[in-house]
Amino acid sequence: MKKKIFFVALVLFIVFLNSMILIVSIVILKDKLSVIRDKCLSEHYVIASSLIGDIQALEQRGAHVEEHIDNLMRLYSRYLQGRESGLAVAFSGEWIYESPTFASKENMIFPPDTGYRQERLVYMENTNRPVLCVYGSFPAPWQDYGLMYVGNLSDTISSWRHTKNILFFISAIVILLMSFFLFQFLNIIFRPLRQISSTSAKIANGNYGSRIPVCGKDEISSVAHNFNLMAEQIENQIKQLEDVAEQKQQFIDNFSHELRIPLTAIYGYAEYIQKALMSEEERYECTQFIMSECTRLQNMAYQLLDMALLRRDELTNSNCSVKELFAESKKAMHMRASEKNIRLTYILSQNYTVKGNMEQLLILTNNLIDNAIKASQQDDEIRIFAYSEESAIVVKIEDHGTGMEMEQLAHIKEAFYRVDNARSRATGGAGLGLAICERIIQLHHADMSFISRPGIGTIVKLSFPVQ
Repeated sequence: MKKKIFFVALVLFIVFLNSMILIVSIVILKDKLSVIRDKCLSEHYVIASSLIGDIQALEQRGAHVEEHIDNLMRLYSRYLQGRESGLAVAFSGEWIYESPTFASKENMIFPPDTGYRQERLVYMENTNRPVLCVYGSFPAPWQDYGLMYVGNLSDTISSWRHTKNILFFISAIVILLMSFFLFQFLNIIFRPLRQISSTSAKIANGNYGSRIPVCGKDEISSVAHNFNLMAEQIENQIKQLEDVAEQKQQFIDNFSHELRIPLTAIYGYAEYIQKALMSEEERYECTQFIMSECTRLQNMAYQLLDMALLRRDELTNSNCSVKELFAESKKAMHMRASEKNIRLTYILSQNYTVKGNMEQLLILTNNLIDNAIKASQQDDEIRIFAYSEESAIVVKIEDHGTGMEMEQLAHIKEAFYRVDNARSRATGGAGLGLAICERIIQLHHADMSFISRPGIGTIVKLSFPVQ
């Protein structure tokens, strides 16, 4: 692209410059010829006027003009000798005098026929040396006489050609300088495009952090700026895709791990029952363990099904009463909490309403309460608050259980992640509860945050936007 622009611009410049030089040369030549023409006309007029007087004087003395014309014209020839000009006198259509510098009549049409009119003809002859000819007939009664003045144009044409050559030489220098500066200018203009091409190649090869330096405020700088924005968007999208891919891979790894442990145990106990001699009590214990692991697999399957369904769900426009939500949660979690003699305290200053699905919000609340129960000790208390805060309705679940480290808080929303693996397996947990909660929160355009300290407890804060 740059080479095409360079050669096209250079050719156009050369054509334009040489055309202008040619036009200027022609104008200069015409101007020089016009000056010489006026000079030749003036010389012709002066010599013709003087010659008429001389002819008249000869006729008055009774002499023949043809016999004395050489002596008569010698004076005028000496006058023009240094100018390389020539003179010739015609009588009745034939030359009766020719100066030594006069051009060969074989190369000219002599004498011109003016038809005895008082006119002067001016024309150029392209002989061995260019000349300008002025011919005019004398007035009556000497109309048979005519004077030819021949002016030498060699010096003028030579001077014009020298000037023309100088102009074309200067043109060649200007073209060389123009070529250099045009090439440098195109390099500057196309530098951002080269940078864009280079950067795009780096991005295509996986270097998504490459950027183009933006200088100035012209159109190319605007393109470079927009290219950087595009590259930044691509980099962000790639990072998001990498994060999603990593999360999916981690999900698959964790899921495979979660399946492998109970399946290995089930297979081992089943093989033991099949091959070993055991009492009914031992057989009963083995089958109980197998049933426990199957129950855990069943719960995992239900939770995975819930996650799959939540991915396809959309939030409805229905309203959910927080008071009704707390009542349903208390019914569902009362027996679960009583197993560890834990008190569930629901605190509601007034009946708030949030936009959402009652069943999903009940799953969300019960999962969080169930996690709090698992983390709490015997005879602990779990408090569930609901209150208004600025432009949000807040539901807070507070326990005084084991708590979590900051590093653990960063991963608790990941599927199959468990803070305490031994405790979760003992209670049948698969580490999917908070992943389900996170999806429900996203569907309700809400926010879920955790505050936790080891040995002190955990506070889960749910913020729902006010309708």
